[in-house]
Amino acid sequence: MSEQVNTPHGPVTIRLAETGDAVRLRALRLEALADAPIAFAADYDRTEAEPLSFWIGRINERAQGNQSAICVAEAGEALVGMTGLVRGHWQKTGHSGIIWGVYVQPAWRGLHLAERLIEGCIAWGQGLGMTVVKLGVMTANAPAIRCYLRCGFTVYGVDPQAICYNGVAYDELLMAKFIDGSSADRSGI
Repeated sequence: MSEQVNTPHGPVTIRLAETGDAVRLRALRLEALADAPIAFAADYDRTEAEPLSFWIGRINERAQGNQSAICVAEAGEALVGMTGLVRGHWQKTGHSGIIWGVYVQPAWRGLHLAERLIEGCIAWGQGLGMTVVKLGVMTANAPAIRCYLRCGFTVYGVDPQAICYNGVAYDELLMAKFIDGSSADRSGI
């Protein structure tokens, strides 16, 4: 999976991360956590303490049983965006996945790269037979909510006080997208 996108800043390649991306991917994740601390449940200090082998392992999960994938946006030699998708690891949850870590550097925002990254992860999940992809987004993050709505996600709930940062609690919208072409109404009621 690789897609070339032409932007006003130059060409960007959307592709699955490879082992050689580990150093740049780790740096991009740390940048994301510093740039938007309330957008992510992960914290900077703990992530910074993770060794490079953690990121190599995270990238290699795709090759070792298709449990997760990370898509990156690469402009020249720089990674300018990232998104991950982790598959449910139980037999009864393998049909679903969770989008995590959506981030695009500020200079590259507004070019719909996040949508391309999400679509890349969803395509990978569809190839494994996933039928639904879910994500959580802080209710205060209006640009991200608009992005996910453009990608076809719908709200199915709210997780109250999902994170607490600097003494302030933030709610999280829970969103889902059915990727098997079926209806979102599966309640049976």
